Amino acid sequence: MEKLEMQSYPVGDTPLVPVGSHCILELYDCPTHLLNNPEFIKQALVEAAYRAKSTLLKEISHHFEPFGVTALALLAESHISIHTWPEHGYIAVDIFTCGQHTQPEKACKYLVQTFQASKHVLLTLPRGKLSPQIQKKLEESLFLATSER
Repeated sequence: MEKLEMQSYPVGDTPLVPVGSHCILELYDCPTHLLNNPEFIKQALVEAAYRAKSTLLKEISHHFEPFGVTALALLAESHISIHTWPEHGYIAVDIFTCGQHTQPEKACKYLVQTFQASKHVLLTLPRGKLSPQIQKKLEESLFLATSER
C-alpha cells in the first residue's frame, strides 16, 4: 500500500486568512416525506446557495430507489451537497465556500429550519489556515494511520 505523505510548511508560509469555510452539517429526526422529495430538496439546495451569498452554476440530483436523494450544487465559490436517508430521518450536508462575501452558516441555519430537524450538529472548519497545534495533530494522526499499515 502506498504511504500517504503530508506536506508540512512553516507557519509563516501558510495563508494568513482562510481561503474558505467548510460547514459539515448533520440533521436528525427530519420528517421522512421531506427527505424523499427530490423537488423539495432541489428548491432547498437552490435557496441555501442564495442564503450563503453564493453564485449557483449548476444543480444536479439523483433519487434513489426505494428512497433517498443526493443533490449537489456547483457554486462559483465551491459546492453544496445534500444526502438524505429518509428511513433514518437523517441528512448529511457539506457546504464549502470561498471568498469573504460568503455566509455558509446562514445556509446551514436555513436548512435546519427547512428540513424541520429536531437535532443538528454543525462543524465549521476554516480551510487553508490551521493553527500550529491543529497542524501537528493532523500530521501525527496521519503518521499513525500510515505507519500501522
